[in-house]
Parts: sequence; structure tokens; C-alpha cells
Amino acid sequence: MERYFTKEHRAGVNIKDLPKDSRLQTRITNYSPNDQRVAVNIEDLPTDPGLRPRITNYSPNDQDQVRRAYLLAGPCQPRDHAFPQKIFGNKLRRFNKDWFGLYSSWLEYSVSKDSAYCLCCYLFKPDIGDQAGGDSFVGEGFSNWKKNDRLQSHVGGSNSAHNQAVAKCQDLLKQKQHIQTVFEKQAKHDEDDYLIRLNAAIDCIRFLLRQGIAFRGHDESENSSNRGNYLELLKFLADHNDEVKAVAFGNAPQNVKLTSPDVQQDIVTAAASETLKVIVEEIGDALFSILVDEARDISVKEQMAVIVRYIDKKENVIERFVGIEHVSSTSAISLKEAVEKLFSRLGLSISKLRGQGYDGASNMQGEFNGLKALILKDNPSAYYVWCFAHQLQLALVAVAKNHEDIAMMFFVTNNVVNVVGASSKRRDILRGKHAAKVVEALNVGELASGQGLNQETNLKRPGDTRWGSHYGTLVSLITMFEALIDVLEIVRMEGPKGDQRTMARMLLGSMQSFEFAFTLHLMRTILAITSELSQALQRQDQDIVNAISLVELSKKRLQHMRDDGWQSLFEVVSTFCEKNEIIVPNMNERFIAQGKGKRKAPIITNLHHYQVEIFYNVIDMQLLELKTRFDEGSSELLLCVACLTPSNSFFSFDKDKLIRLAEFYPEDFSPMEVLILHDQLETYIFDMRSNKEFSMLHGISDLAKKMVETGRNRTYPLVYLLLTLALILPVATASVERVFSAMTCVKNRLRNKMSDQWLNNGLLVYIEKDVFDGIDNESIIDYYQNMKTRRIKLSSQKKRLD
Repeated sequence: MERYFTKEHRAGVNIKDLPKDSRLQTRITNYSPNDQRVAVNIEDLPTDPGLRPRITNYSPNDQDQVRRAYLLAGPCQPRDHAFPQKIFGNKLRRFNKDWFGLYSSWLEYSVSKDSAYCLCCYLFKPDIGDQAGGDSFVGEGFSNWKKNDRLQSHVGGSNSAHNQAVAKCQDLLKQKQHIQTVFEKQAKHDEDDYLIRLNAAIDCIRFLLRQGIAFRGHDESENSSNRGNYLELLKFLADHNDEVKAVAFGNAPQNVKLTSPDVQQDIVTAAASETLKVIVEEIGDALFSILVDEARDISVKEQMAVIVRYIDKKENVIERFVGIEHVSSTSAISLKEAVEKLFSRLGLSISKLRGQGYDGASNMQGEFNGLKALILKDNPSAYYVWCFAHQLQLALVAVAKNHEDIAMMFFVTNNVVNVVGASSKRRDILRGKHAAKVVEALNVGELASGQGLNQETNLKRPGDTRWGSHYGTLVSLITMFEALIDVLEIVRMEGPKGDQRTMARMLLGSMQSFEFAFTLHLMRTILAITSELSQALQRQDQDIVNAISLVELSKKRLQHMRDDGWQSLFEVVSTFCEKNEIIVPNMNERFIAQGKGKRKAPIITNLHHYQVEIFYNVIDMQLLELKTRFDEGSSELLLCVACLTPSNSFFSFDKDKLIRLAEFYPEDFSPMEVLILHDQLETYIFDMRSNKEFSMLHGISDLAKKMVETGRNRTYPLVYLLLTLALILPVATASVERVFSAMTCVKNRLRNKMSDQWLNNGLLVYIEKDVFDGIDNESIIDYYQNMKTRRIKLSSQKKRLD
């Protein structure tokens, strides 16, 4: 009868010293006072048998937990206790600790009551009337030490109440026979299987989200040969992982297969929410600016993308995509409402906004009705900056088209692209002709061979709002000029009769003229000067001061080209014409414009026409437009910001302008702080110019990092705040344009019915892969499970209301 208790059980171990069991730690208090039940905390059960409430005082749902806890702890047997003596007749008697050895499995002693108890009978006392010892070993306790034979009498025969209680204790401790334990084991097993299945599902969804691939299939039935990317990828994983195979598909319970579209969407929502949570936490309460643009998706919905620009904890300029909003109208008010809705969802405050960046669309430029104006009314410190790269594109191309000869060159170029690209057959001919020309040039040594050189190319189509697209078109046209002439000859001779042949004939005449060749190379050279600038402006970490300096550099290069570039350009064009059998006019002869007679033509030489009327005139137009377009570059705000640059030993430093810069931000600089900044700048500039660590810096981003590295950000906190405000000013909307490029991958022709939420979630993870990769499956699982719990609660509340 005593074998089922271990030595630890007999030692009277305190329940508080037991290993914590998560299944026994829940405090059960969901009973009303009217139940007259004892609230139970398994960790705080009284160990002294004289102080315990009756087992029947516990709720029936808790009684087995209490019994098992006491059995695992063992009888209360304080062997080292100094047992007190009592007078029985003429003798002093007391409890004998040797009795613990005789009845180690059930005998207990109460220090508070100086009485003996039976653990087994306490736990399972039957309601069959009195037995040997009556209720003394359960309720009042046994303390008649002179009649120790009562201990053996309490045990009784094999079918006694005590032995029945012992048998019930044994059954309770035999785990395989305990129904609750069976359920717990089964539940634990099911939970483990569920987690394996859920982790496998998340891993598959991770891959699909990172690649921007569709989830669903046209036919997802079990007999389908292609059930869609998600199910096929999950099957592939199961086929190559025995652990997943054992719990997936047919081996999973019907209601938790985790293959339904709703489950997929919930996991995607969890992944996107955790990604966004990391971004918002990184922003914290820091100052930030926004970059906004709108475009139509494949289903002709107007979508507004928002990028947040801020400084992270490592002092890096970061631009993060935070969401895309469907707007039914592109009016300024609608866009403002969409921005406020997004801010509210993210927990961002418009009071922390310190900059706005737009690409120059008309619905975002109006001084009073545009989005920037509406935001400025709410926050005067949210200064707007038009996209430098976008302005550069418009300045260099749109303005150049105002020149008649340049406009004609672009007109011919566009029509060449349209005619040659009108059919796949013509494009194939073009590639073949160009490849043959490349091979011929390689054989005669005109082209160098090597890895990555002379790869297959095609004629690029220009776009007014695609940065660098015109430059790429002109370069490809020059590179493939001979092949294009051959293709146009084929169209002229063999193409459909009518407009196509006529257009090809006209294009051949225009392309094989010196004027076309000259304007083609002129614009290629001009656009080449600013091509690197355009790429640099699109960097996410570009700062406004460096952008201004890059624009100034472009102006200087254009001016240098105007002063000294004529001869070199003329030589390049002449060489091109000789190679392609184009007549080069004598520059000293009189210029006769096409379509005009000699009588009406002005008496000028070819040199005057090409050098003055085209070369000088076009470049002057560019320089004037750059100055006008980048008027904000000479505005007071940006001129003040430029004084922060550390280049040339802080040559541009101007204390008065920096004080004025602080006054632009009254929310960040109080009048007292402006006064303090006045004194702080004196020490700051002296420190910077006398410290070698700051002598080789090139931009304000480098300056900010060096100040943090050397602790100067704490020494000059107000100056550092000026740097932060300058760094978060937006430069270009390239990040937003990349969102729309990603949108064409995520929401394409085959996925044109994608919901706005699915699009937003998919884009967020697809674009911010580096953030998503840092989120573990456990975080996604927690969000997913909490989302399911909230849904169940809402459903229950709705049923109760109904």
C-alpha cells in the first residue's frame, strides 16, 4: 500500500518548493460568493493539515487538482519538530516521530493543532458513516497519544474506508488512468502538431510574399494538377520534411488544415502588421517627413502611396513605405483625408511632421487647394519640397522641346520607336541587324570585347515622367542607328501600303540629315551631364544640402559645355555622319532651312545656325530653366539649410542664417532656445574648425554621424536638432515611384481583383523585405492567434446581442 509514494513524498515537501507546472498555476476565481466555494491557488495551498479547509469546500472542478497537488507534495511530516508533551493520567506523552516511518504514506502531523491526520482520508473520505477512528483523522485530528493502536485501527482491513481512499489516491496518481491527464496529453500533442503546421504555412507565405507571387490557383481541388502556389509550395515542403508531412493535408484535422484562403489572408495580415509595428516603433516620437504620390493600378483604381523619411537610432536617413490608400478622388481634400486616416491607423502625429515631398502633380501643387497647403494649415512647420529629380527631368526635356529643332528631333525619335516597335517581327529584325553590326565591328576592331560588353539591346521608349528614359532612348538610337535605317528601309519597301510606308520614307529622310544627327548628339550630351545627378537624387539617404550642390554642379557643367564644348561636339557628330554616309554641310556656307526659299531665309551661315541658334540657344534655355525650376534651391529656407554643410572647413557657415533656420520651426525652438542657440553656435563653429575629426566631412549626414560618434550631439543639442530637421527634408520621390513599380509586380493582370487590404499588406512586406526578414515566426503566430481570439469574442458578443 505504501509503494506509490517516493522518499520525497514522505519527507513532507512544502508545495511552494515544487517545480512550477503551468497547468496548475491558474488562479480559479470565477465563482460567485453564493457558491460558498474556496478560491484555489495551487501554489498557496495550506500545508498544515489542521489549517486546511475540507476538500468538499473546493469547487468540484478544482478538487482533483487540489488532491493531486497534495499527493505530489506528500504527507506533512515535520520530523525535526519538537513535539510538545501532554499529561495522560500520571504520564507525559507526545507524538512519536517513529510513527512517520510506520505509516509514511498517509500519516500527517499538524504543528498548530498538535494532532495527527490522514492525508488519504482527507482527500477521499467516503460518506458511509463512521469508521475506525471516526472523523478524528480528517476533521478534528487525532491526539490521544496513549492509544497509539488507534493508528493501526484506522488502517483497518483490505476493504476499509481508509484503504479505499488509498486506492483512489493511487488511481489519481497513475497518469495513464487519469482522464484529465489523457486529455492534457492529447491536447498537448494536438498543439504541437498545430504549431508545426502553422510554422510550415508561415514559411511558405514568407517565400510568396518576398517574391510578390500569387497565392491562389484557378483550380485548388485535390485532383488538380496545379492547386496554386501556396498549396503547391506547402505540398513541396511536406514532401521534403517528414515532420510537416505527418501533420499536413490529410493528416491534419478537418478544421485546422491551415489551407483556406481566409487563413492565408490572416497570416499575411499578421506578417504585414508585425512589419509595420517594427517600422512605427523605429520612428517612435521622432520628427519625420512624408513623400506622397498617386498612380492607377491595373484595375484602374487611384492608389496613393506614402513614404516616411526619418532618422533612425544609428543616425541613418531612412525612408520606409508605410501604406497605400485607395482614394476615390485625387482632389487635395480626398488626399488629405487619406493621409489623416493612415496617420491615425499608425499612431503617428501630424504635429511631428516636418516636411512634405511631391513629384509636381497638379493636384499636389496648388498654393491654397493642394495637399501641401492643407497640411501646412494644420502644421506650419511641415515645409514642402518638390521632387528634385522630377523637376530636373521636366527642366531638361520639356523645356528643350520648346526649341523647334529639338522638338523635331524628339518627334522623329518617338515615331521611329513606334514604327519599329509596331510588330514583333520588326523588333526581331532590328535585333538581328544590330547583332550583325556588332559582330562586324568586333571583327574590324572598332569595338572591344569582354565580359558584359556588347550585350543584346533594344530600342527604349521615352517617357516624360520616367527619370532618365529620354537619355536611354537617345543612347540606344545612336547605338542602333545603322540597324534602324535598315529596318526602316524594309518597312518602306515591304511594309503595308499607305501610312506605314509614307512614315518610314519621311523618317529615313529626317534621320539621314545632319540637323537630326546634330540635335540627337546635343541632347544626348546634355542629358548625360545630368544623368548621374538624376541617379544621385534618387538615393534614399540623399540630403537636401547635397541635392542643392548637385544641381549647382550641373549648372556649372552646362556652362562649361557652352563655353568650351562646341568643337568636341561638332567632331563627334561629323564622325558619326561619315560613318553613316550623312552629308556634313560646309559651316561657312549659307544656311538654307528646309521648306524655305533662299529669298525668305535669313542670311546666316551654317556655323551660326548650328552653333548659335541651336547649341548656345538650347543650353541657355536649360540654364535658365534650371535656375527657375530650382527656385526653392535659392529660397530662404534652403539657403539657411545650406549653411550647415561641413565642406571646406565649414566655409558656408553663417550664424545669422542658422538662427533664421531655427525660427522657421517655432514648434521645436522656443524664443529662449533660439537665444541659447545664438551662444551655442559660437562655441560649435570654433570646435568644428579646430578639430581634425571634422575637417574631412563632405555632407550634413556625415556631420550628424560624427557628432553622435564623438558625443557632440549632447554638447550641442540645438545644433544637432537643426541637422536632424535638414536631413529629414525630402529630396526626391524615387521611393514612392519604386512603390508603384512594385505594385505592377504584386497586382498584375492576373491578380486584378485583389482587394485594397491584400494589396497594401503584400506591398508592405514585398518592399520592406529587410524589416520583414527580421521578424520571427513566433511574433507572427502571436498576432495571428490574438486576431483569432478577438474575432471569436466579437462573434460571441454579437450572438448575445442578437
